[in-house]
Amino acid sequence: MNRIVEIKNITVGYENKVILKNVNLTIHNDDFIGVIGPNGGGKTTLLKAILGVIPIQSGQIEFLQNGEKVPDLRIGYVPQSNNIDRSFPISVYDVILSGLTGERGFFSKFSKSHKHAVEEMIKLLDLESLRKRPISQLSGGQLQRTFLGRALVGNPQLLILDEPNSYLDKDSEGKLNDLLQEFSKDLAILMVSHNISSVRSMAKSLACVNGSLHFHKSTNIPTECLYEFY
Repeated sequence: MNRIVEIKNITVGYENKVILKNVNLTIHNDDFIGVIGPNGGGKTTLLKAILGVIPIQSGQIEFLQNGEKVPDLRIGYVPQSNNIDRSFPISVYDVILSGLTGERGFFSKFSKSHKHAVEEMIKLLDLESLRKRPISQLSGGQLQRTFLGRALVGNPQLLILDEPNSYLDKDSEGKLNDLLQEFSKDLAILMVSHNISSVRSMAKSLACVNGSLHFHKSTNIPTECLYEFY
């Protein structure tokens, strides 16, 4: 068990509004952390701070490898479904391939090994019959598997998911949860979810976010208590 992210006393906000204050969290390479909390409590803000999408006002976020600080990590990210433009004319194959954009040179084409990695990911996620289909024609579950493929094809050390089960039917949600459990054997996962029962059944630990962050090493907390406080 090695530390890969160390969040130290960060404060994050927009303009003059503080969203998160004095937040601390350590992520290890074998963690599956469920992030829960009320709407507006700062869950997505926490993810964006780790991704470097928004600046922190104070504190530090450190990335580590073998106990040593490194400039960055390989991070895969699956955004909320309602933040995805489904009308954009792009196929399942090309969405997953786009996850390797940072692996090639600026003026270089994708290599045979890149394309092979995409084909393997398509097989792994059972998307072979959909590889040429535009994302506008996908179901919610198919779309989530596609964006999960984009996040994973670059072999990340940390996978970040923001409400991945939103708008999924029970069957699609079950399939996605099974995939995440399997992937969690090989990488760290940080997952925001409003579904407390689902996240408790999958995650190893809980980060409860509402302006601040309270970390619980176990998910063995009565559901009624989680709903009352978070």
